Amino acid sequence: MNLGLLFEYWLITMAALFVIVNPLTTAFVFVSLTAKSSETVRRTMAKRSSLIATGIFVVFALLGSLIFKMFGITLEAFRIAGGLILFGIAMGMIRRGQDEGEEVSGDDPMGDGKLARDISVIPLAIPFISGPGSIATVMILTSEAPTAWHLILVFLAIIITTGACYLAMIHSHILVRYLGETGKDIITRIFGIILSVIAVQFVINGVLDIYRSL
Repeated sequence: MNLGLLFEYWLITMAALFVIVNPLTTAFVFVSLTAKSSETVRRTMAKRSSLIATGIFVVFALLGSLIFKMFGITLEAFRIAGGLILFGIAMGMIRRGQDEGEEVSGDDPMGDGKLARDISVIPLAIPFISGPGSIATVMILTSEAPTAWHLILVFLAIIITTGACYLAMIHSHILVRYLGETGKDIITRIFGIILSVIAVQFVINGVLDIYRSL
């Protein structure tokens, strides 16, 4: 076992996954979607989305090819579906700033007077952290890992990357502190526009991949 080669492989794996997931972008979107939520809700959403994304990466790392074949799913279709989901969310952000909850009567599971919209699964865990590109990257890395040690390094890179996303999200309040209400509304709409562009690009990439395969 050559430790130097293992370390080099880990750096390549880490860089590939970290760049495509991009925890900083996740943090900015998290700020936009949770601008009116309490600190408790924000931490809950961040933790849940990070854990779900980690689970998704592990499942697809081990069983991704089998799952796609079993249900007749192609990566191109997955990419287009993710783009459509993101686009719908982006339009909501642009139109009304995605209020995090509605006033309700009765018990409040979140404890802050609001029934919070659960964004931990969609769009944070899927497709923002564990999107088509990052899932494909994980599947490729695990399929090309020559030894069990290399496979362990891929899983380590997954944990570090999703952990970085969690830290970026829970500390994103530093941005909110200096924005104010007007700033929050502006940043929400700006990132709604950016998110819509990313969504359209997802769809374009999926369509182009289908066209190239014909």
